[in-house]
Amino acid sequence: MKKIVTAIAVIFFTSMGFSQNAAKIEFEAENNTIDYGTITKGKDNGIRVFEFTNTGTTPLIIYAIQSTTSSTILSKQTDTVLPGKSSKIEVKYNMTVGPIRKTITVESNAINYDGGRIPLKIKGVVTAN
Repeated sequence: MKKIVTAIAVIFFTSMGFSQNAAKIEFEAENNTIDYGTITKGKDNGIRVFEFTNTGTTPLIIYAIQSTTSSTILSKQTDTVLPGKSSKIEVKYNMTVGPIRKTITVESNAINYDGGRIPLKIKGVVTAN
């Protein structure tokens, strides 16, 4: 019986070690949110950049990036991001007058987010000229 318990414990702790060897994504923006603040339509191009780093031990793969209406993905990572390397995702808001509350969803192989799905948010207010 002692041998069985010991074998189970070894398997459990070994599997925990292997599960930590994976891609992890960390965004520079606090809470994965970019705050546009109050901006004036016509005086701001609406482009912002989400910068991120793969802090894991295996390559990070971005499978897809989905945006809600009123925002466009200008550039996205198409290659794998090696451990310790950084990249960026550029987004553009279409500058509709009023509050900005949009979410961009990144689908990846990162283990530090549930299912590898990372919500990125933009917020702020656009005023008329």
